[in-house]
Amino acid sequence: MCEEIAAKGAPLLLLVVSAAISAEVICEYGSEEQRKEWLPGLASGRTKMVFAITEPDAGSNTHRLATTARRVGDEWVLSGEKYYITGVDNADAVLLVARTGRDESGAARLSLFVVPTGAPGLTATHLPVDLMLPEKQFTLHVDDVRLPAGALVGEEGAGFRQVFHGLNPERITGAALGVGVARYALDRAARYAREREVWGRPIGAHQGVAHALAKAKIETELAALMTHRAAALHDAGLPAGEASNMAKYAAAEAAMAALDAAIQTHGGNGVSAEFGLLPYWGLARLLRIAPVNREMILNFVAQHSLGLPRSY
Repeated sequence: MCEEIAAKGAPLLLLVVSAAISAEVICEYGSEEQRKEWLPGLASGRTKMVFAITEPDAGSNTHRLATTARRVGDEWVLSGEKYYITGVDNADAVLLVARTGRDESGAARLSLFVVPTGAPGLTATHLPVDLMLPEKQFTLHVDDVRLPAGALVGEEGAGFRQVFHGLNPERITGAALGVGVARYALDRAARYAREREVWGRPIGAHQGVAHALAKAKIETELAALMTHRAAALHDAGLPAGEASNMAKYAAAEAAMAALDAAIQTHGGNGVSAEFGLLPYWGLARLLRIAPVNREMILNFVAQHSLGLPRSY
């Protein structure tokens, strides 16, 4: 079943959270019942399962998560709030991260739960954002949501490891999205530069136009190569954290550079609805922030790749 997820994928709108995180976690850590219930639909795209970790006062800092899950008889009772949760209105369930205790050092012990979106006590409030994206963002209110024991994914307290297993494919999918945006922008810009004539010759004949697009093309293909490398490492079961983070960083930067060069090539037409570039700028800019911001990637590379002291 896990192979079907990889082969078929899921619809693009919720791909990053539904297939790249939720399906990966269920594949690796879910019970046999959870796999049978959720994986066929996730593989075909018929079912969507979004991911909920970020909170208003913690962001994605797992050490500060305040949402809790406590055992009451044969049930789990969840309480808290999640923030910037993508696509809840189109989802069948939420893979939710909650604190189920603390270890000897006082750090939070995390656990993951599959929460149907129709569960009593779970409400979603639309969170308006000024981005032209197909998905909506939501605040999730978790008010004493009661779940059966079988809603727990894997072992209690093992959520930290489970979450990070899903983060690499999330970064890889985000990188692939960035590469796709960059290639789209460059294709539109190159066509325009070949066809648009000023003073009797195509504007693409001028190095001021051509070099910016050529540089963006190089950066895009380098990002694509790193994305392929990260995906290959993850699929082979090898450590992919470094490559996944580098791919995500490179693709976001390449997408921004490609769109900037493409818009500049079009001049005033770069902001025209007819040429369809400006909506992608917001998406490319978002990729510098989500699913992990560029500064945290630089922290990761400095610490884990270069052996520098931790800075946060």
